[in-house]
Amino acid sequence: MRDLEYYVNLPYRLEIEPDPDEGGYVVSYPDLPGCVSVGNSIEEAVRNAEDAKKTWLQAALDDQAIIYEPRNVNEYSGQFKLRIPKALHRELVNNARKEGVSLNQYCVYLLSKNNGD
Repeated sequence: MRDLEYYVNLPYRLEIEPDPDEGGYVVSYPDLPGCVSVGNSIEEAVRNAEDAKKTWLQAALDDQAIIYEPRNVNEYSGQFKLRIPKALHRELVNNARKEGVSLNQYCVYLLSKNNGD
């Protein structure tokens, strides 16, 4: 079994978002579900996130829970195949033409615009 130091030194991705309700920032590690912290400044939030990560990892080790290692963006090709109805395909092609972009560019735009909303 790997130890705390091993996991603490892995390059887990840290997400930082402004907190519109309370002010300051909310930080989280997407690969460590529930590992969240806050801070009044970005610097404070990052320091607090490191403490939260250590605490989260130690609790997971104590409970003998599964700890996933960080996902590597290079594991993804950036491509996937999607089957859609012909009418939707036609509508997307027409909208892409109106915008003067390829169907691929138009779909990437739509997905990025609506991702996480």
